[in-house]
Amino acid sequence: MSSSTDGAPAARAPEREQWSGQVGFLFAAIGSAIGLGNIWRFPGVAYSNGGGAFMIPYIIALLFVGIPVLFLDYSLGHRLRGSAPAVFRRLSRRFEWLGWWQVFICFVIMTYYAVVVAWSLSYTVFSVTLAWGDDAAGFFSNYVGTDRFGDAAPSFSIAPMTGVIIPLVIVWAFGIVTISRGVSNGVEKANRIFLPLLVVMFLALVVRSILLPGATGGLNALFSPDWSSLGDFKVWMAAFAQIFFSLSIGFGIMLTYASYLRPRSNLVGTGLVAAFANSSFEVLAGIGVFSTLGFMAHAQGIAVGEIDKISGPSLAFVTFPTVIAQMPGGTIFGVLFFASFAMAGLTSFISIIQVVVPGVSEKTGMSIPRTTLLVCLPSAALSLLLFGTASGLFDLDIVDAFINNIGVVGSATITCIGVTWVLRRAKPLQRHLNLVSETRAVGAWWRFLIAVVAPLALAYMLFRTVRSYVQDGYEGYSGAMLGAFGWGMLALGAIIVAVLSLTRWRTPVDDFTPIDLDAPLAAAEEEN
Repeated sequence: MSSSTDGAPAARAPEREQWSGQVGFLFAAIGSAIGLGNIWRFPGVAYSNGGGAFMIPYIIALLFVGIPVLFLDYSLGHRLRGSAPAVFRRLSRRFEWLGWWQVFICFVIMTYYAVVVAWSLSYTVFSVTLAWGDDAAGFFSNYVGTDRFGDAAPSFSIAPMTGVIIPLVIVWAFGIVTISRGVSNGVEKANRIFLPLLVVMFLALVVRSILLPGATGGLNALFSPDWSSLGDFKVWMAAFAQIFFSLSIGFGIMLTYASYLRPRSNLVGTGLVAAFANSSFEVLAGIGVFSTLGFMAHAQGIAVGEIDKISGPSLAFVTFPTVIAQMPGGTIFGVLFFASFAMAGLTSFISIIQVVVPGVSEKTGMSIPRTTLLVCLPSAALSLLLFGTASGLFDLDIVDAFINNIGVVGSATITCIGVTWVLRRAKPLQRHLNLVSETRAVGAWWRFLIAVVAPLALAYMLFRTVRSYVQDGYEGYSGAMLGAFGWGMLALGAIIVAVLSLTRWRTPVDDFTPIDLDAPLAAAEEEN
């Protein structure tokens, strides 16, 4: 039976792996949320959108969209206990396609995310000898192959960059082994090791950075408020976008992770801890990054605002190496920075794979280890063929923009509207959050936020993005590049999603009844 019978007596749910406990889940959730975007995206977004004043829309976005949608992901995954396609099918067969769209999103992201993590591993080694010398920009351009284009417009290239192959193999081997070992023995253990290491190493990096000459100037540049920016709607949208993407919500990750929790799980409490831990790390990253940029400006006798690469790959692989080469103890600082960067990427990387593998496994009936190989080996090949080439940085830029700004935002918008307005499931999910958590703090305010505030904000972001890409293109790329790696990628996804949605399930996915909200939870927990 499907989940449309919410009032039916509780039945035994399909056997499913579980986290060892609440702490294991929390480590994994925080590890997923803290990724590359926390380090290379937040500082630049905050600086260019009002500095200290940006924290006002940022906190409002966290409280009014980020956390409510995070609770929505948690409640769906925990109540319907499956992969994203299984959860949405149990919610309604009409929405199974949405689960496969989230799987497709994660498949695309993991193909290029692995390459960026591989760059980080390489630069950890490069930091030992400061291999980039006095020309960090030229070194990076040569490493990723963009120097082959010279002044010519970017175009697709299949020329492989051999320096990327070995670290990329290491990244994929780590992902395959970790996911194959399962949730508690693989994903959870990896996060229990890497997350504390990441925090300790990054704290050491931040302490070192704020002691550099000129660090205060960098912090003043970041946190000095431009109150006039609060009247610019783009600043508010930037805050909503940052919160949304950094929390890993709306495209299956937190939904999948929550599905492995035990019936008695404090969803509300862990959600709040994960959300605020993620935002705290972003602020910490901002302090570390702008203290370092302050030193760079001080050393060159310029203002921080004159530094032109303060976000994205250029910040991580051009600006930071330039600073590292100029500072005392640069080798240690470089190793700490890029090792931290790599670990942040690895914990997020395995969370992305974890969305894809269970979905395919439940659909095909294959074991997790076999499915991991079936999914990851082709994705690893695509990583090398599409993003490990001379045009890889350009390909990555386009795919990342389209899959996040259109694919992810569209997925989250439809999820909010579908759950609240079409299927009218907000109240049962609200009751579920309160039933299993230690506090019944989720009230009608939550239903209003996910039914009205979140979809309005997300739909506006989606509309503005699509209109901009259609009218103005993206970052000056040719129509052919945007057609292949932007619109073409989304169209291909639609076809794949349609095929997967029509394919017969090899497991009894419909033979499931969620926890009876009117029955004692203890009885339901015994059955699970």
